[in-house]
Amino acid sequence: QVQVVESGGGSVHSGGSLRLSCVASPVIDSCMGWFRQAPGKQREGVAAIYAGGQRTLYLDSVKGRFTISQDNGKNTVYLQMNNLKPEDTAMYYCAASTLQACNHWSLAGPERGTRFHTWGQGTQVTVSS
Repeated sequence: QVQVVESGGGSVHSGGSLRLSCVASPVIDSCMGWFRQAPGKQREGVAAIYAGGQRTLYLDSVKGRFTISQDNGKNTVYLQMNNLKPEDTAMYYCAASTLQACNHWSLAGPERGTRFHTWGQGTQVTVSS
């Protein structure tokens, strides 16, 4: 079974950028996603990518600012976050699943992660105004 480890979180000012990394072992799974959870709020899906990287999915509020990508040679999925806003502050998690998870996201919109079976420990992103 795939295991994932995130890194790259930190503290930035509004308008800043961060790049999160998720190393999967032994290999990237069929559907990889980034989720976030802020204190007192439900977890929400931020971005997902199909194996091979041909198709990506995003939460509306991050479209145009965040980019999910993958490097199969490094078994790594990235989340490039630009123009960060204070409302982006949250713990960010990488998760892995089967193709069906991405298909469901594609049809029904960002999900809360119930279809993702493997999770990392999370990395904190804090954006100050």
